[in-house]
Amino acid sequence: MTILIKDLGMQEYMAIYDRMREFNERRDSDTDDEIWLLEHPPIYTLGLAGKTEHLLNTTNIPVVKTDRGGQVTYHGPGQLIAYLLIDIKQRSYSIKKFVSLIEKSIIDCLCDYEINAERISGSPGAYVHGEKIAALGVRIKKGTTYHGLSLNIDMDLKPFEGINPCGYEGLVCTQLVKHKTDIAFADVKQRLSHHLINNLDKLSGVLSDVA
Repeated sequence: MTILIKDLGMQEYMAIYDRMREFNERRDSDTDDEIWLLEHPPIYTLGLAGKTEHLLNTTNIPVVKTDRGGQVTYHGPGQLIAYLLIDIKQRSYSIKKFVSLIEKSIIDCLCDYEINAERISGSPGAYVHGEKIAALGVRIKKGTTYHGLSLNIDMDLKPFEGINPCGYEGLVCTQLVKHKTDIAFADVKQRLSHHLINNLDKLSGVLSDVA
């Protein structure tokens, strides 16, 4: 089964949210897996377990409830989103294994820039010196997944101060440009795509920018 990478550019959150769910509902055993790479305009999203008490000062940034796992996070320009539309049942991945492969892909990507990232048990994502650089939240339905990961590259981090990121009070968020200057967004996109395909599907993968 091939993984098709689609570069969708800047997209409104709700339009992509609906599109992901529609894709997941209509797919069958012959449908290729897809990874969508994109950015969102500023928005806070609450996962299924999301508690409004973790919204501290959201100002005029919209807040939407979604059906992904996890608590609250922020998306905005300069952050790379990768939505993972993967049939983990056919690939025989457990949920734990799938999450581990995503985290490994992020860590491998950061290693390309000589940034040492790590996991923190019980808090999915990737961290650099204890600061969160990538978040992860997925939805699994009928053995297939949607939603995915967000990687902070070169963005305004201030909106993270308006929430308890991922439900953790005092958690500090960081980004690539803090640790490595002259980062090109397009280069990170290519490298993350490579590592996601390498880890999720070592046999095949097709890169496409078809929307």
